[in-house]
Amino acid sequence: MEIYLIRHTTPLVEKGICYGQTDLDITDSFEEEVDMIRPHIPSNNIKVYSSPLQRCKKLAAALYHPNLVECHADLMELNCGDWEMQKWDDIPKAEIQPWMDDFVNVTVPNGESYVTLHQRVVNPTPLKESFDAFTLHYGCVVKINVSESGLAHELLYNYSRQGKEWHRPTKN
Repeated sequence: MEIYLIRHTTPLVEKGICYGQTDLDITDSFEEEVDMIRPHIPSNNIKVYSSPLQRCKKLAAALYHPNLVECHADLMELNCGDWEMQKWDDIPKAEIQPWMDDFVNVTVPNGESYVTLHQRVVNPTPLKESFDAFTLHYGCVVKINVSESGLAHELLYNYSRQGKEWHRPTKN
């Protein structure tokens, strides 16, 4: 089984803003970004799961027929709590430093940790043998092969605004 994880396109937000679950629209570069993503994913009609946030939903509908897209709130971005729509630079250092030191385990004030996010996304996701693609808030375009020998993932396309790869791709 192959699973494709597809990061949303550029959201309409000022750089340097913590935006988590805010339902941001897409930018004018949306069509161009969709055209860059399309060659890296299957073009046939496949089952698609998406975050309900419009930056993911619009991408899923642009890549696949909207009737194939099923939205799940569990796939939403990290809940950034008190930091939502705040400038990163305006968050007090004493408040943000513990999270910066251990963002996986430390909970954002009135938000969630990445451990909680992982549990929310992975545990209740309807892992059916028929699903093929997710439009999410993480990474780039990643293909995951699920087989009897385990999982292998391959970075197909990196268009992340962060400018860093968020994992090291592997192949079987």
